[in-house]
Amino acid sequence: MTTTQQTALVTGANKGIGFETARQLAQLGFTVWLGCRDQGRGEAAAKELAADGDVRFVRLDLTDTVSIQAAQEHIAEHSGTLDVLINNAAIALGSQEGPPSTMRPETIEKTLEVNFYGTLHVTQAFLPLVRKAEAGRIVNLSSSMGSLTMLTAPEQPLAPFGVSYAYSSSKTLVSTLTGWLAVELKDTPVKVNSVCPGFNATDLNGNMGTQHPSEGAKVVVRAATLPADGPSGSFFDDAGPVSW
Repeated sequence: MTTTQQTALVTGANKGIGFETARQLAQLGFTVWLGCRDQGRGEAAAKELAADGDVRFVRLDLTDTVSIQAAQEHIAEHSGTLDVLINNAAIALGSQEGPPSTMRPETIEKTLEVNFYGTLHVTQAFLPLVRKAEAGRIVNLSSSMGSLTMLTAPEQPLAPFGVSYAYSSSKTLVSTLTGWLAVELKDTPVKVNSVCPGFNATDLNGNMGTQHPSEGAKVVVRAATLPADGPSGSFFDDAGPVSW
């Protein structure tokens, strides 16, 4: 099962934006690892995507560091390096719990466990493999809902969306991680960026999004395939830069 072509790992890839991202990368010739917590769903997704290219399942639970390390060792054994790491997996809780003053602490803690700490642990585990690649790329899925600029704007553009404090603050931290990693890796070929894929119809928002996940995946793939003169430490969506 070894490969000499470019490899990518997409977390939370059995559905939604992660699934469509995996499809588009496979169509570009990548060997794509689907990082999924549930083995049955992950294997089914990999089978469904087989017609698009070389797609493989690896069990990966962002809340389990043993699982993360096992996935890292499995990919290292079979692929050797990792050209692209896409931190896609996330949860959205607490939309009905109100502002920070009334939100249950456990809602915030559980959200951060997956969206921030899970992303951090996966990145720390796989960064050595990304460093081995000729031109590694790390893409963190963030959200404009985590933008402090938008949050504090006089017109309050986020107000109509009923933004969950837990979700939005987790994405603020993800964008911060992007910036710090970009600085740390500035003297290497590795590029680290955050992207906002837009309002896609996924299970995360009860399928209320206004566009198909394949559209959001295009933004992710763009960041995953940036040329050598592309940006690092940036935050963008399909229209361009997003304010932090």
